[in-house]
Amino acid sequence: MQKLSSALIVALAVALTFGGCQNEKSREGAEPSSFSFPMYPGSRYLARLTELVKQAHVINKPDEPAPPTAIYDTDAQLESVAEFYAKAYGYGRVAPDATNNLSAAKPAAYYRGGDLHSDVVAIQPVLKKMNLKVDTSKALGKYRAAEIDARPNRPRITIQRPYFDVTTSQVVDRTIILMAP
Repeated sequence: MQKLSSALIVALAVALTFGGCQNEKSREGAEPSSFSFPMYPGSRYLARLTELVKQAHVINKPDEPAPPTAIYDTDAQLESVAEFYAKAYGYGRVAPDATNNLSAAKPAAYYRGGDLHSDVVAIQPVLKKMNLKVDTSKALGKYRAAEIDARPNRPRITIQRPYFDVTTSQVVDRTIILMAP
């Protein structure tokens, strides 16, 4: 269930990124201070997209309040952003995949891949409940992502490039940063 929930949040976040951009200043005081969101230099906070992901969580789990979440975007390459967060969290490097060369333990930071069309089709029921009309036929291509495990008072981070913007039904070549527990 967590994988579905994570996939839903990531796909929705990735899909809606250009929904409404604001600077980080507008976010001050918006999240509990006990949850620290390290920010990649030069990234932009996406207030409207953050709220849409919280709404998607409530639709998916109506009896549960939405967790603290923040979404940013940047023109920086995925690898640079992933390395920044892996080092900031004390993980050192990002493993090439979740198996970490067939290691018994899953790495705390690793790369993965995915298919834009499959992800958007998977969240179609939630998009319909949110009254978002999306042309899924335009969600074409593969993406690369990085997963960074949470630390105490620090969120789990999912980074992806490119992503599908469901508000415009276009593939966008930017890096999205989703921070959520």
